[in-house]
Amino acid sequence: MGLEDKIKNAAEDLEGKAKEAAGRLTGDHKKEAEGKADQAKSDVKQAGEKVKDSFDH
Repeated sequence: MGLEDKIKNAAEDLEGKAKEAAGRLTGDHKKEAEGKADQAKSDVKQAGEKVKDSFDH
């Protein structure tokens, strides 16, 4: 996984966590769900990059 990809995935994960927390604090269930979805999307991307890395080595 390239450094740029790692940074983008980490930023997306943090954004998702912030969105989830904001939704939880305000009682906005839609925003909370969007935050969880952003985190899940980041996790899938990270897993895909790890698989690609394992074939590169």
